[in-house]
Amino acid sequence: MLAQDGAQSLRDFTTKNDRETVSQVTEGVWYVLGLGHSNAVFVEGDSSVILIDTLDTLERGKRLLEIIQEKTRKEVKTILYTHGHPDHRGGAGAFRESAPEILAFEPKNAPLERTELLQGIQNQRGGRQFGYSLTDEEAISQGIGPREGVVYGEHRAFVPPTAVYSEEKVNRKIDGVELEMVRLPGEAEEQMMIWFPQKEVLCCGDNYFGCFPNLYAIRGGQYRDIATWIHSLDVILSYPARYLLPGHTAAITGRGKIQEVLGNFRNAMDFVLTKTLEGMNAGKSAEQLASEIRLPEKYAGLPYLAEHYGCVEWTVREIYSAYLGWFDGNPTNLHPLPPEQRSKKMLDLMGGNGNVLAAAQTALQNKEYQWCLELCDLLLLSDGGQPARQIKANALEKIAEYETSANGRHYYLECAKELRNSR
Repeated sequence: MLAQDGAQSLRDFTTKNDRETVSQVTEGVWYVLGLGHSNAVFVEGDSSVILIDTLDTLERGKRLLEIIQEKTRKEVKTILYTHGHPDHRGGAGAFRESAPEILAFEPKNAPLERTELLQGIQNQRGGRQFGYSLTDEEAISQGIGPREGVVYGEHRAFVPPTAVYSEEKVNRKIDGVELEMVRLPGEAEEQMMIWFPQKEVLCCGDNYFGCFPNLYAIRGGQYRDIATWIHSLDVILSYPARYLLPGHTAAITGRGKIQEVLGNFRNAMDFVLTKTLEGMNAGKSAEQLASEIRLPEKYAGLPYLAEHYGCVEWTVREIYSAYLGWFDGNPTNLHPLPPEQRSKKMLDLMGGNGNVLAAAQTALQNKEYQWCLELCDLLLLSDGGQPARQIKANALEKIAEYETSANGRHYYLECAKELRNSR
């Protein structure tokens, strides 16, 4: 989302939410926030510790181990992965010595076959999304937590699960602690919710965190089924939790507060999905809908729905593509001109490269950054040369200051760096 104070609002959100804290939320349950990009939860059993997620790097996992030993004087003998994203299991190697049982779920739906052929482009776009080459000042944060340790030269240490469940729900009693594990797809197909009935504690992984969710990741990936995600939130809301511990950002305490916050989070997602589908049915294009659909004030004004990670506009486009595919219904777009040919014709119509380059420079000076970017792209498609690349880099750096989403900010700045380094 672009806003006049976009960068400052992201800084304020980061300052408020990324403080390193280790808190005992109730007897025998600790919540670790801000030590890594993701959070961790550990629960004390009769003779050992149950750990939920392991942070994002080996180095941070070792710090987590020290905290657990300090608080409990017991070994970690059970690890639960809420899902397979690297920031939640990259620290697992720190716990090898105690030989823990490691539990996870199989994905509800398997990845598309041959996805591995996209590894190159997804790694490139992932690096841009997370701002891996940016300084701390440039990046500010990763939106839902401190920057990953790999940015600072730390290392991931994955350990595979010892048991992977295919059931929808598994009940266990581990070292005197009752727990219920439920597969609830959302941000990930294998997302695990853990309910501790004796403690009234519910760990929801990445199905909720305190800003608008990444319903579409700009690094690219399979559709995150929003209707299914909403259903998963309904399941979470059905539990009488007193403490809700997400995989990122702060815990929520109190049954009434959990119902209020999670209910608004769920309803905001439902609003975007419903309005997009209604607009599609009315014949509107993805770009029309992306420009029109915004959260109503009753949701947009809530701090835990600010667009510091995901973005409503990106979500609308993703829903359109998932339900109707690439074609917007306009027959002009069935067989469009090749991009380079269209660009040349447009440049000729606009008086040539020199005129368009001057117009791009004027747009930059007038703070019309998006228009500047679009003019530069016309030039670059027709080999507009280094001047267009430099103007585009300038516009990307300027528009980044308006971006409220950490992901979007990083992508602008990373691409600006790439353009400046290109020849």
